[in-house]
Amino acid sequence: MKLDDATIEKKLLNFPDWDYYENAIHAEFEFENFKDCFSAMSRIAFECEAHNHHPDWSNSYNILKITLSTHDAKGVTNKDFKLAEAIEAIVEVEE
Repeated sequence: MKLDDATIEKKLLNFPDWDYYENAIHAEFEFENFKDCFSAMSRIAFECEAHNHHPDWSNSYNILKITLSTHDAKGVTNKDFKLAEAIEAIVEVEE
């Protein structure tokens, strides 16, 4: 179920690396180098499969940009926040 803007903004208080715009939550992470960035992406990919939820993402050298929304709901849902939480745990280990 799609969350309303107020709920999303409240949840984002627990996710300081994430912003809400264009009907999705977005984060950008910087790593030491490409290898560390790609390593995090690989670990995140396994989480995505486990959650059966996949981000729109891109990386350029050591920068990883991630956008999460639930296409079926046409917006942000609890699934996005669950995956963001898993991503945060992976990124913290890598940094």
